[in-house]
Amino acid sequence: MAVILPLVPEESKPKKLLEQVRDVMRLKHYSIRTERCYSDWIKRFIRFHGKRHPSEMTEVEVGEFLTHLARDGQVAASTQNQALSALLFLYKEVLKQEIGWLDQVERAKKPVRLPVVLTRPEVKAIFQHLASTPRLMAGLLYGSGLRLMECVRLRVKDIDFGSAHITVRDGKGGKDRVTMLPVNLAGTLELHLARVKAQHEDDLREGAGSVYLPQALARKYPRAAQEWGWQYVFPSSRLSVDPRSTDQSRRRHHIDESALQQAMKKAVRAAGIAQPASCHTLRHCFATHLLENGYDIRTVQELLGHKDVSTTMIYTHVLNKPGLGVKSPLD
Repeated sequence: MAVILPLVPEESKPKKLLEQVRDVMRLKHYSIRTERCYSDWIKRFIRFHGKRHPSEMTEVEVGEFLTHLARDGQVAASTQNQALSALLFLYKEVLKQEIGWLDQVERAKKPVRLPVVLTRPEVKAIFQHLASTPRLMAGLLYGSGLRLMECVRLRVKDIDFGSAHITVRDGKGGKDRVTMLPVNLAGTLELHLARVKAQHEDDLREGAGSVYLPQALARKYPRAAQEWGWQYVFPSSRLSVDPRSTDQSRRRHHIDESALQQAMKKAVRAAGIAQPASCHTLRHCFATHLLENGYDIRTVQELLGHKDVSTTMIYTHVLNKPGLGVKSPLD
């Protein structure tokens, strides 16, 4: 008679390093962009050292990698510091190693550079070469001081037409803030939202219409993902699979930021502007033009969401009359 042996549960395979990185970042609610960026730097670090495991490497290997980035890759100081931040996260949060030695690795010093700021006629010339949704989004960057991703991730519920203000949720540093809604954009924005709402109602009729909800809100409020208030102000033209979803559900995500970046690039070129203006330049213009209009720097700091007023002070250096308004001896 055959003897039946009891089934022994197989030990679960240990997770790969990058899977561990992903799990820790999601536990700490890092953004999907940061998750991808840090994972890429960690992979580059491992490949650079012949696919050795990071637990076998120390300060010497980290220093060699950062030196390689600066010397051979000729990356900017901010890029080198980004790579270091990814490695700090790996050793401290994932591998749980004592990293006193890693704290001694010197960060590259960022050069102090003045932001590119356009004049009002130059901004107007750019808007003349923008149309439809890109023009509306650029209007919010310049008229409300939004960052590019803050504009892209706007939700319907965060726009208050009655009070003419916009609530920016989970901005840089995970902070919320309130900024103004330009009166000149209110009518155009309402028409835009009417079209978005019609699209959302079509999605609902077809069994879709859900949107990504931050953290655990989807579990706490199961129906919130299909509510109008949670929809993106600037939705994508097509449904897509959420990379973080476990059920591979198709949702309507926000528009890709590259759409506005490309439109802005073409508009700058068409307007004949030689300066390297970008979407973020409109935010610089917002701050500088407010200071030119006489608003105090603390108010501008709050509208921009800067943690320290010293960050906002840089715009005083690009005003037409810096300091005491000293004139050139030639004038």
